[in-house]
Amino acid sequence: MSDVAARLAGAGFPSADEEAVELEVAAAGDAALLESMVRRREQGEPLAWITGSIDFGGERVRVAPGVYVPRLQSVPLAQLAAHELPTGGGAVDLCTGAGAIAAFVLAQRPDARVVATDIDDHAIECARANGVDAHVGDLFDPLPADLRGHIDVVTAVAPYVPTPELQYLPRDVRAYEPQLALDGGGDGLDVVRRIVTEAPAWLRAGGSLLLEIGGDQADAVRPLLAAQGFTEVDTLVDAEDDVRGISARLP
Repeated sequence: MSDVAARLAGAGFPSADEEAVELEVAAAGDAALLESMVRRREQGEPLAWITGSIDFGGERVRVAPGVYVPRLQSVPLAQLAAHELPTGGGAVDLCTGAGAIAAFVLAQRPDARVVATDIDDHAIECARANGVDAHVGDLFDPLPADLRGHIDVVTAVAPYVPTPELQYLPRDVRAYEPQLALDGGGDGLDVVRRIVTEAPAWLRAGGSLLLEIGGDQADAVRPLLAAQGFTEVDTLVDAEDDVRGISARLP
Protein backbone atom coordinates (compact mmCIF):
# COMPACT_ATOMS: atom_id res chain seq x y z
CA MET A 1 0.00 0.00 0.00
CA SER A 2 1.38 3.42 -0.98
CA ASP A 3 1.78 6.27 1.50
CA VAL A 4 -1.19 8.04 -0.11
CA ALA A 5 -3.35 4.92 0.10
CA ALA A 6 -2.37 4.43 3.74
CA ARG A 7 -3.38 7.99 4.57
CA LEU A 8 -6.72 7.57 2.84
CA ALA A 9 -7.34 4.25 4.55
CA GLY A 10 -6.53 5.88 7.85
CA ALA A 11 -9.12 8.56 7.07
CA GLY A 12 -11.73 5.84 6.64
CA PHE A 13 -12.04 5.54 2.86
CA PRO A 14 -12.69 1.88 1.93
CA SER A 15 -11.38 2.20 -1.66
CA ALA A 16 -8.13 3.81 -0.57
CA ASP A 17 -5.91 2.03 -3.10
CA GLU A 18 -8.08 2.96 -6.09
CA GLU A 19 -8.49 6.54 -4.90
CA ALA A 20 -4.75 6.90 -4.34
CA VAL A 21 -4.09 5.91 -7.95
CA GLU A 22 -6.63 8.46 -9.21
CA LEU A 23 -5.06 11.23 -7.16
CA GLU A 24 -1.54 10.31 -8.23
CA VAL A 25 -2.54 10.28 -11.91
CA ALA A 26 -4.30 13.65 -11.57
CA ALA A 27 -1.26 15.17 -9.83
CA ALA A 28 0.97 14.06 -12.72
CA GLY A 29 4.13 13.95 -10.63
CA ASP A 30 3.60 17.31 -8.90
CA ALA A 31 4.31 16.47 -5.26
CA ALA A 32 2.89 19.72 -3.89
CA LEU A 33 -0.31 19.32 -5.89
CA LEU A 34 -0.66 15.69 -4.76
CA GLU A 35 -0.27 16.71 -1.13
CA SER A 36 -2.95 19.37 -1.56
CA MET A 37 -5.28 16.86 -3.17
CA VAL A 38 -4.73 14.25 -0.47
CA ARG A 39 -5.45 16.78 2.26
CA ARG A 40 -8.69 17.80 0.55
CA ARG A 41 -9.74 14.16 0.34
CA GLU A 42 -8.80 13.52 3.96
CA GLN A 43 -11.19 16.33 4.90
CA GLY A 44 -13.96 14.51 3.02
CA GLU A 45 -14.21 16.50 -0.22
CA PRO A 46 -15.57 14.27 -3.04
CA LEU A 47 -12.83 12.65 -5.08
CA ALA A 48 -14.40 13.72 -8.38
CA TRP A 49 -14.28 17.37 -7.33
CA ILE A 50 -10.57 17.04 -6.56
CA THR A 51 -9.57 15.21 -9.74
CA GLY A 52 -12.11 17.14 -11.83
CA SER A 53 -13.75 14.15 -13.48
CA ILE A 54 -15.09 10.63 -13.14
CA ASP A 55 -15.20 7.57 -15.38
CA PHE A 56 -18.88 6.95 -16.13
CA GLY A 57 -19.35 3.74 -18.08
CA GLY A 58 -16.18 4.35 -20.04
CA GLU A 59 -16.93 8.03 -20.67
CA ARG A 60 -14.82 10.65 -18.89
CA VAL A 61 -17.26 13.14 -17.36
CA ARG A 62 -16.18 16.46 -15.87
CA VAL A 63 -17.51 17.17 -12.38
CA ALA A 64 -17.14 20.72 -11.06
CA PRO A 65 -16.94 21.41 -7.32
CA GLY A 66 -20.42 21.93 -5.95
CA VAL A 67 -22.10 19.63 -8.50
CA TYR A 68 -23.66 16.29 -7.58
CA VAL A 69 -21.19 13.50 -8.31
CA PRO A 70 -22.56 10.90 -10.78
CA ARG A 71 -22.81 7.42 -9.24
CA LEU A 72 -21.63 4.31 -11.05
CA GLN A 73 -24.95 2.70 -10.05
CA SER A 74 -26.55 5.02 -12.63
CA VAL A 75 -24.57 3.55 -15.55
CA PRO A 76 -27.06 0.71 -16.25
CA LEU A 77 -29.83 3.32 -16.50
CA ALA A 78 -27.79 5.21 -19.09
CA GLN A 79 -27.03 1.98 -20.96
CA LEU A 80 -30.72 1.07 -21.09
CA ALA A 81 -31.60 4.56 -22.33
CA ALA A 82 -29.11 4.25 -25.19
CA HIS A 83 -30.51 0.81 -26.02
CA GLU A 84 -34.11 2.05 -26.02
CA LEU A 85 -33.44 4.92 -28.43
CA PRO A 86 -34.45 4.30 -32.04
CA THR A 87 -32.24 5.55 -34.87
CA GLY A 88 -32.39 9.34 -34.93
CA GLY A 89 -34.51 9.34 -31.78
CA GLY A 90 -34.77 11.86 -28.98
CA ALA A 91 -33.98 11.57 -25.29
CA VAL A 92 -34.39 13.91 -22.33
CA ASP A 93 -32.43 13.66 -19.09
CA LEU A 94 -34.06 15.45 -16.15
CA CYS A 95 -32.13 16.47 -13.01
CA THR A 96 -29.05 15.97 -15.15
CA GLY A 97 -26.43 17.31 -12.72
CA ALA A 98 -23.06 17.07 -14.43
CA GLY A 99 -24.81 15.62 -17.47
CA ALA A 100 -23.31 12.14 -17.12
CA ILE A 101 -26.30 10.16 -18.41
CA ALA A 102 -26.95 12.58 -21.27
CA ALA A 103 -23.27 12.59 -22.26
CA PHE A 104 -23.12 8.79 -22.13
CA VAL A 105 -26.25 8.38 -24.27
CA LEU A 106 -24.97 10.90 -26.81
CA ALA A 107 -21.61 9.12 -27.00
CA GLN A 108 -23.35 5.80 -27.63
CA ARG A 109 -25.96 7.23 -29.99
CA PRO A 110 -24.46 10.26 -31.77
CA ASP A 111 -27.37 10.20 -34.22
CA ALA A 112 -29.83 11.01 -31.41
CA ARG A 113 -31.04 14.35 -30.09
CA VAL A 114 -30.30 14.46 -26.36
CA VAL A 115 -31.51 17.37 -24.22
CA ALA A 116 -31.08 17.80 -20.47
CA THR A 117 -32.47 20.02 -17.72
CA ASP A 118 -31.60 20.88 -14.14
CA ILE A 119 -32.75 23.53 -11.72
CA ASP A 120 -29.16 24.27 -10.64
CA ASP A 121 -27.34 26.84 -12.80
CA HIS A 122 -23.93 25.53 -11.71
CA ALA A 123 -24.86 21.97 -12.71
CA ILE A 124 -26.03 23.16 -16.12
CA GLU A 125 -22.69 24.89 -16.71
CA CYS A 126 -20.95 21.61 -15.90
CA ALA A 127 -23.27 19.60 -18.16
CA ARG A 128 -22.62 22.01 -21.03
CA ALA A 129 -18.87 21.57 -20.47
CA ASN A 130 -19.53 17.87 -21.03
CA GLY A 131 -21.03 18.65 -24.43
CA VAL A 132 -24.66 18.33 -23.34
CA ASP A 133 -27.49 20.49 -24.70
CA ALA A 134 -28.56 21.51 -21.19
CA HIS A 135 -31.21 24.00 -20.06
CA VAL A 136 -31.80 25.63 -16.68
CA GLY A 137 -35.25 25.12 -15.24
CA ASP A 138 -37.67 22.86 -13.38
CA LEU A 139 -38.01 19.38 -14.93
CA PHE A 140 -39.80 19.64 -18.32
CA ASP A 141 -40.39 23.40 -18.17
CA PRO A 142 -37.30 24.59 -20.10
CA LEU A 143 -37.52 21.99 -22.87
CA PRO A 144 -38.00 23.19 -26.46
CA ALA A 145 -41.72 23.07 -27.31
CA ASP A 146 -41.14 20.94 -30.41
CA LEU A 147 -40.18 18.00 -28.18
CA ARG A 148 -43.65 17.73 -26.61
CA GLY A 149 -45.17 14.40 -27.54
CA HIS A 150 -42.09 13.31 -29.50
CA ILE A 151 -39.56 12.10 -26.91
CA ASP A 152 -38.52 8.45 -27.12
CA VAL A 153 -36.83 8.15 -23.72
CA VAL A 154 -36.97 10.21 -20.53
CA THR A 155 -34.37 9.48 -17.85
CA ALA A 156 -34.04 10.99 -14.39
CA VAL A 157 -31.86 10.57 -11.35
CA ALA A 158 -34.13 12.79 -9.30
CA PRO A 159 -33.48 13.40 -5.61
CA TYR A 160 -35.00 10.35 -3.95
CA VAL A 161 -33.49 10.12 -0.46
CA PRO A 162 -36.25 10.54 2.17
CA THR A 163 -35.53 13.63 4.26
CA PRO A 164 -35.33 11.67 7.55
CA GLU A 165 -32.68 9.38 6.01
CA LEU A 166 -30.28 12.10 4.85
CA GLN A 167 -28.48 11.78 8.17
CA TYR A 168 -27.40 8.24 7.27
CA LEU A 169 -25.59 9.20 4.06
CA PRO A 170 -21.76 8.99 4.05
CA ARG A 171 -20.11 11.88 5.83
CA ASP A 172 -18.48 13.33 2.72
CA VAL A 173 -21.83 13.32 0.90
CA ARG A 174 -23.59 15.05 3.80
CA ALA A 175 -20.84 17.62 4.24
CA TYR A 176 -20.21 18.57 0.62
CA GLU A 177 -22.74 17.49 -2.00
CA PRO A 178 -25.78 19.69 -2.73
CA GLN A 179 -28.80 18.70 -0.65
CA LEU A 180 -31.00 19.85 -3.53
CA ALA A 181 -29.80 16.84 -5.52
CA LEU A 182 -30.42 14.40 -2.68
CA ASP A 183 -33.47 15.36 -0.64
CA GLY A 184 -36.62 13.82 -2.09
CA GLY A 185 -39.00 14.89 0.66
CA GLY A 186 -40.76 12.87 3.32
CA ASP A 187 -40.82 9.54 1.47
CA GLY A 188 -38.21 10.49 -1.11
CA LEU A 189 -40.68 10.62 -4.00
CA ASP A 190 -41.75 14.28 -4.18
CA VAL A 191 -39.90 14.93 -7.45
CA VAL A 192 -40.42 11.42 -8.81
CA ARG A 193 -44.21 11.85 -8.54
CA ARG A 194 -44.07 15.04 -10.58
CA ILE A 195 -41.94 13.41 -13.27
CA VAL A 196 -44.32 10.45 -13.58
CA THR A 197 -47.29 12.83 -13.82
CA GLU A 198 -45.75 15.17 -16.38
CA ALA A 199 -43.89 12.67 -18.58
CA PRO A 200 -46.86 11.37 -20.65
CA ALA A 201 -47.38 14.79 -22.25
CA TRP A 202 -43.80 14.71 -23.57
CA LEU A 203 -43.31 11.07 -24.50
CA ARG A 204 -44.40 9.67 -27.85
CA ALA A 205 -46.61 6.59 -27.93
CA GLY A 206 -44.36 3.68 -26.99
CA GLY A 207 -41.81 5.98 -25.30
CA SER A 208 -39.94 4.90 -22.18
CA LEU A 209 -39.52 6.45 -18.74
CA LEU A 210 -36.42 5.35 -16.81
CA LEU A 211 -36.06 6.43 -13.19
CA GLU A 212 -33.44 5.80 -10.55
CA ILE A 213 -35.08 5.05 -7.19
CA GLY A 214 -34.22 3.61 -3.81
CA GLY A 215 -34.47 -0.12 -3.21
CA ASP A 216 -37.65 0.07 -1.14
CA GLN A 217 -39.50 2.56 -3.37
CA ALA A 218 -40.55 0.36 -6.30
CA ASP A 219 -43.81 -0.72 -4.65
CA ALA A 220 -44.77 2.93 -4.16
CA VAL A 221 -43.81 3.98 -7.70
CA ARG A 222 -45.61 1.17 -9.56
CA PRO A 223 -49.14 2.48 -8.82
CA LEU A 224 -48.04 6.00 -9.72
CA LEU A 225 -46.97 4.75 -13.14
CA ALA A 226 -50.15 2.72 -13.60
CA ALA A 227 -52.29 5.75 -12.77
CA GLN A 228 -50.66 7.66 -15.64
CA GLY A 229 -51.22 4.83 -18.09
CA PHE A 230 -47.72 3.37 -18.14
CA THR A 231 -47.31 -0.34 -18.84
CA GLU A 232 -44.43 -2.85 -19.04
CA VAL A 233 -43.21 -1.70 -15.65
CA ASP A 234 -39.96 -3.39 -14.65
CA THR A 235 -37.35 -2.92 -11.94
CA LEU A 236 -33.66 -2.42 -12.65
CA VAL A 237 -31.34 -4.33 -10.32
CA ASP A 238 -27.59 -4.32 -9.75
CA ALA A 239 -25.17 -7.24 -9.49
CA GLU A 240 -26.27 -7.83 -5.89
CA ASP A 241 -29.93 -7.94 -6.98
CA ASP A 242 -30.65 -4.64 -5.22
CA VAL A 243 -33.27 -2.46 -6.92
CA ARG A 244 -31.66 0.64 -8.45
CA GLY A 245 -34.34 1.88 -10.80
CA ILE A 246 -37.63 1.34 -12.52
CA SER A 247 -38.63 1.45 -16.19
CA ALA A 248 -42.03 1.80 -17.86
CA ARG A 249 -43.48 2.33 -21.31
CA LEU A 250 -46.28 4.57 -22.57
CA PRO A 251 -48.65 2.44 -24.69
